[in-house]
Amino acid sequence: MESGRHSSAAMEAQKTATKKKGGWKSIKYIIGNESFEKLASMSLIANMTVYLRSNYNMSGIFLINVVTIWMGTSNISTLAGAFISDAYIGRFLTLLFASIVSLLGMSMMTLTAGVPHLRPPKCNDGINCMQPENWQLGLLFAGLGLIALGAGGLRPCGIAFGADQFDTTTAKGKKQLESFFNLWYLSFTVALIVALTGVVYIQTNISWVIGFAIPTACLLSSFIIFLIGRHTYVMKKPVGSVLSDIIKVIVASIRKRKMSYDDESRCSFYYPLDHHQEESGSKNHNLVRTQRFKCFDKAAMIIDPSELNSNGVAKNKWRLCNVQQVENLKCVVGILPIWVSGIGCMLVNDLQVTFGILQAIQMNRTIGSKWEIPPGWIIEISMISLSIWIFIYEGIYIPKLKKFFKQDARLTMAMRLRIGIIMSIVCMVTAGIIERKRRDSALNSKTYVSPIHISWLIPQLVLSGLMEAFDNVAMMEFFTTRMPESMRTIAGAIFFITLSVASYLNTLIVNIIHKLTGTNGRTPWLGGHDLNNNRLDYYYYIVAGFGVLNLIYFTFFGSKYVAPAKVIGVEEESQQVEDGGDGRNPSGAYHEV
Repeated sequence: MESGRHSSAAMEAQKTATKKKGGWKSIKYIIGNESFEKLASMSLIANMTVYLRSNYNMSGIFLINVVTIWMGTSNISTLAGAFISDAYIGRFLTLLFASIVSLLGMSMMTLTAGVPHLRPPKCNDGINCMQPENWQLGLLFAGLGLIALGAGGLRPCGIAFGADQFDTTTAKGKKQLESFFNLWYLSFTVALIVALTGVVYIQTNISWVIGFAIPTACLLSSFIIFLIGRHTYVMKKPVGSVLSDIIKVIVASIRKRKMSYDDESRCSFYYPLDHHQEESGSKNHNLVRTQRFKCFDKAAMIIDPSELNSNGVAKNKWRLCNVQQVENLKCVVGILPIWVSGIGCMLVNDLQVTFGILQAIQMNRTIGSKWEIPPGWIIEISMISLSIWIFIYEGIYIPKLKKFFKQDARLTMAMRLRIGIIMSIVCMVTAGIIERKRRDSALNSKTYVSPIHISWLIPQLVLSGLMEAFDNVAMMEFFTTRMPESMRTIAGAIFFITLSVASYLNTLIVNIIHKLTGTNGRTPWLGGHDLNNNRLDYYYYIVAGFGVLNLIYFTFFGSKYVAPAKVIGVEEESQQVEDGGDGRNPSGAYHEV
């Protein structure tokens, strides 16, 4: 009888152990974690310009540089996060440790708000303001740096870890993954709209200490939710650094650059067996050779049998790479044309967080006789428009048209990207017209704050949100679905690097315009404490011009790289079966992927 109980317990344990993980039951924890984390980070981003202006007396080019460089660093650090995740500790542990680092950084920011000695004296007239001392800036930058470091682990791994929960080798998993990108964007955006309304108001009108303590508590909640769901997650082990593989392929291709393509017929290609695979690219061998970017194929061509040891493994991995490593690099190169196109659109988002808020500060923000709208609230207008569109698209447009036409009614990726670029152009032209009206009104009334109401900013913010709904969501989907599973973290990093480059580009253009237009004693277009003395509208028109060039570039070049939607893993899996399981056609011919 005792043995029967043990047998029953063993069977129950086996059922528990074999119970399928992942899917939507895991996604609810991941989205909950993402929602609270984004609530914390975005409440800081949305009001950072106001905080530094009102509490650290920053203004002009220095203020713009601090905010944009910090946002850019938060995004470019994702490359380091992706490397650590893929090469050493995996996505789960990366998210875990990054949450702790972000929590420390947010706690430091709360400390700067709570201890007056850590900031310069408050300036009320906006003219003779004492600037922060170096040690005060050092403490501030340390807090911002920890937040940027934590973001480097959270941002690329969050999307990739969510995608890991779906089995994209099945049609069901593929459809679930397509919906996941929109739902991922929608869920935390709705949470932000609800929560940021209160957080930003508290920061601006009640207390910066309480306003920073709330995001700190949200980060703690995010951490706890993530841990609660740990038993439901699909946790894939780190398989090595894809980034180092990419560098090896480039080096090997350069070293073999003098090889003729005619040698291809006389050379074999390096396909290591599973038990020999040591590289990240080697383990996930379901990609097959493609005809694109053939210059990289030289890295996998075995010129001399002496390049392999007795076990069939490459002696010098900087001279001979396997086909999987080469195809991984081709995946990265294949998305670069779309990556370049995305920078121009994300530049528009970056401007709303900096110059958009500065516009709001110098506009009539009153409702009724006394109550004032916090400047940081304007960011929510973009989020609301984004959420409304995703709800209409996923909840009404797709189901209704699918029911009517009996087939998938999703807009193609190329259509969404093109619409997003057009939205970015219209947004900047609209913003330029509104800024000119705001400035003229302030100059005519001879006041620092324009009598024009802040509601005039709604059109440009709505267009910014729609641009994000079309372009950013499509880019996130494009990067993730065009990469194999072993590179999903890299795909997430590339998405946020696009944001980073946009921030740095904004900083560069602003500083160039400031220098060029401020020569010979003239007032520069950008810079200074008072927007009324600037020509921000000209800058908006310049960015709109970049958008036109971006549209031309995408139409005649970039769109060619947006093939019909395909999730890496589904087609390759079937192809792998046809080829005998090693990704090679018996005849040695290429396969297009």
